[in-house]
Parts: sequence; structure tokens; C-alpha cells
Amino acid sequence: MSTKTVGALIDDQKSELATLIVAEQWNRNPSFTDRYGSSGRSRCIQDVGYNLAYLSQSIAADSEPLFLTYIKWVKSLFEGLKIPTIELSESLSITAEILRSKMPGDEGLIPAKFLEAGIRALDEAPSTPPSFFLDENPLSDFARRYLSNLRNEERSVASEMVLDAVKGGTNVKDIYLGVFEPSQREIGRLWQTNQMTVAEEHYCTAATQLIMSQLYPNIFSNKKNGRRMVAVCSGNELHEIGLHMVADIFEMEGWDTYYLGANTPTSTLCQTIEKRDPDILAISGTMTFHVKLIEELIDTVKTALPGLRTKILVGGYPFIIEPELWSRIGADGSARNAVKAVAAANRLIGSEV
Repeated sequence: MSTKTVGALIDDQKSELATLIVAEQWNRNPSFTDRYGSSGRSRCIQDVGYNLAYLSQSIAADSEPLFLTYIKWVKSLFEGLKIPTIELSESLSITAEILRSKMPGDEGLIPAKFLEAGIRALDEAPSTPPSFFLDENPLSDFARRYLSNLRNEERSVASEMVLDAVKGGTNVKDIYLGVFEPSQREIGRLWQTNQMTVAEEHYCTAATQLIMSQLYPNIFSNKKNGRRMVAVCSGNELHEIGLHMVADIFEMEGWDTYYLGANTPTSTLCQTIEKRDPDILAISGTMTFHVKLIEELIDTVKTALPGLRTKILVGGYPFIIEPELWSRIGADGSARNAVKAVAAANRLIGSEV
């Protein structure tokens, strides 16, 4: 049985499996009833459902690193919430036991391998992930001050910082890559470690999107090179800002971009591709469980538009963790960031000249 089939079996049963796993863990730990209550049990079932979603998609993609990265992320999340890591380790062990009982034979060995690696990763992973403000980034101090102003609800000050820097000669592309991108990643890290609320995260992200829009006169004034790109998020992907940055940097490089964002019906996407005949279709997904959606989207587009000349670039965190993942889902390429995406796009369409 293929990894894709095993992943699909787990994904199809994840709700039932999550209930069984939590029931077994609570049977082994009677104190959980007093500690967490019925609402805590419901949240636990939801969390185990997420574990199974990531496990199933990682198995389907035949990528252990995707699952291990997620497990390390959960460890730091639990640390921030003061939930003992040993409870996550026990949950993963019970998951392996139940899946072996549900999937006897060789197919049961596949999830067991992933889960055993996940348990080992818990011991090795740091409790707190490192900051995304790296010393090698020349705008790192600027990015720290920028985010500090956003966290203090000084949106106008953060905006003035950026606009003054651009007026002073800082390249807009450098602002995107050296300030906006690490700031957004740092926001995610702060939420993950329980140092930022969801409301604060949304405020900071919305403020950055507003400030990005203030830079559009600098972005859309560039001379066009005749190349076209359509950008879309996979399925119900809500983390749009990364793809928005990619589209903006394509614009800076002279491309004519058509940004569709999130929740775009596949039929609408196909109609847009037919009408605009883009050189590149860029698809973004930030979560491991979006990989399946991206693969399905690519397959649907290719089926609906036979003879498609448009090259498909995919991006997002799963494709950074697993650099060759794009080739397994029918895409033509991938890139770690927006500048590399432009370079990859130029290579793809340049190869046809």
C-alpha cells in the first residue's frame, strides 16, 4: 500500500480516531477530568484531530520532515500554554497503538515510523523557537523597532518609519524581505509561544497590509516586461500576506500580476487563466494539510485546461521544509521567498524561448 493511500485512510477517519485516542489517554489519566474538564476534553479532541491531519498529509507526501517540524511547533505551543510535553508524547504513543490496531500489517508500520520519529523529536527540540530577527539581516534592528511599534498600537509611527526609509533610498524590495517578512514570521512565533494574542496578531498583520498599500505608488510605477502572473491561495488558506508580498515583488520586477488571494473558486481561477493567459500561476499554502489541496487544485486546472502553457509555481512553509515536494504534486517549481520565486519563474519561461 502506498504512502498516499495510507495517508488518505488516516485522513478519512481522523474524527473517529481523535475521539478514540483522547478517550484512551483520559482513561489512563483520571486526573485529566478535574484538570481540564469537559471543555478541555473537547479541545483535546480538536488538537488530536490537527495532529492526525498533519500526520496524514505528511505520510501522503512521504515526508517525515513535514511531520517533525509540526511536532516541534506543537511542543513550543504547549510550553507557552504550560501543558507538559509528556502529555503530547503519550498522545503520540497512543496514536501509534490505535493505528496499528486499525491498520494491521505493513501499512500500520508507516504511521508508526512517523510517530516514533515525532516522539524522539520532542526530546531534541528546543522549548522556545529562536527569533526570526537574524543578525545577518541588515534591516534586523529596523524590523524589531517596526514590530515593537505595531505591538504598541503605534501603526502611524511604524508607517512613517517605512515611508521615511524608502524616501531615504532604501529599496522597497529590501523593506519587504528584510522588514515585513521577518516581522510576520516573528508575529507567528510570538503567538506560538503565548506572547501574543490572536487579536494582536490580526492587528499587526492588518497594519502591515495597510502599510504595504502605501508603497504601491513605488511598486506599480515600474516599466512592464510583458510577462503575466496569476496568484492564488489554496482552498481556505487565510494566511494571504505572504503571497501578496510575492505578487508585489513580481510587480517590482515588471510583471503584470493578477492577485486572487484566498477562497477563490476553482472555476473562477480557470476562467481567469483562460482570459489572461499568464506565464506563471503562483499557488501558496502555509500549512502541511494544504499540500493535498494544492495538489488537487493543480490537477483540476490541468484537467480543465488541456494543453496549458502556464507554468505552476508553489510556495509556502511546507515547500521550504521539503524542497522537492513541488515535483510530487504536479507543479513546475518552487522557491523559498519572493525574490527566488521571480528567478524561478524567469528560468521556467526562459527555458521555452
